[in-house]
Amino acid sequence: MATSKTTKTRAEAPSAQGFEEPSAQGFEESLAQLETLVSDMEDGNLSLEEALSAFETGIKLTRQCQQALQAAELKVQMLSNPDGEPSAMALDEAADEEAGP
Repeated sequence: MATSKTTKTRAEAPSAQGFEEPSAQGFEESLAQLETLVSDMEDGNLSLEEALSAFETGIKLTRQCQQALQAAELKVQMLSNPDGEPSAMALDEAADEEAGP
């Protein structure tokens, strides 16, 4: 009797401890998932592989949240300016934040 083996591709395989790759989700969902990851990592019950996977996912979620906040800040600047254009100062600050320290 032959048994068939099915292999899962990386995309189909569940990630460690259920950590899902971040997708194009909303800010609130990304932040909630990030908070869950941080809590799980702080508990110290993850294996090294699981912790690394959680850390990688956390970095991606952090970047998504930062981009969403920057986009919201730019929109507020545009709405606040009577010309409907972001101020030069707001654009310089956004560029500085993207460049990092």
